[in-house]
Amino acid sequence: MESEWTVVEHLTDLRKRLVYSLIFFVAAFAAALAFITRILHVLTLPLGHVHLAVLGPGDVIQIYFMLAGLTAFGISLPFILFQIWLFVKPALSPRESRMALSLLPFIALMFVGGVLFSYFVIFPILLHFLLTLAALQFQIVITAENYFSFLTNLTLPFGLIFEMPIALLFLTQIGVVSPAFLSKMRKNAYLIIVIAASLISPPELISHLSVATPMMALYEISILLCRVQVKRNARAEARTLAHEEDKSSGKMGA
Repeated sequence: MESEWTVVEHLTDLRKRLVYSLIFFVAAFAAALAFITRILHVLTLPLGHVHLAVLGPGDVIQIYFMLAGLTAFGISLPFILFQIWLFVKPALSPRESRMALSLLPFIALMFVGGVLFSYFVIFPILLHFLLTLAALQFQIVITAENYFSFLTNLTLPFGLIFEMPIALLFLTQIGVVSPAFLSKMRKNAYLIIVIAASLISPPELISHLSVATPMMALYEISILLCRVQVKRNARAEARTLAHEEDKSSGKMGA
């Protein structure tokens, strides 16, 4: 670890990281506002010929700012993660620091991958199902606020859910969890996944299954990745031990 910092030094560094992150976010926000029409067009593609409605003139500004903010967050995520790593680096050992830095690109990619998977796969299925169900009894009028709230409430949690393999892989690397433990906790994990899926998805069975099934698959992928990592760590330790024995043998022979 690096030399210990004082509280003032930590607070100064924290302020610097927050300022850098805020500046980057504001720049990304401005860029997103410049292309907000294109962003709006892409996000409304799943609606097809259904048009959105607004209930007041102020809703347009609110929606534009919300979409620009979410887009800016996605753009800023890699930079913010790097600033977080710089802040916590003094508290990490060299091995933990290298490990965390190597995982940062995958954290950003998995978040974006989760959002894209939800938007292109899960969201169209749920939207088509719910619109078809609503059309049987009601005239469909969707406000822009309700549509984008439904969209973000479904896609953003998937971005966080897709971080599961990375988080468990990191915990495995530092020895907090093991593949055997994750396998043993599978039933409890599935129960938590079902509860979480029911909370973040619309209140009907198809939505729950559409959310819970990928989460369970990610948990199994996490176990597989952790097993691979444990084997890699064992091989690395074996090579290190063999190298040390060779060095000791060479010294004894000399």
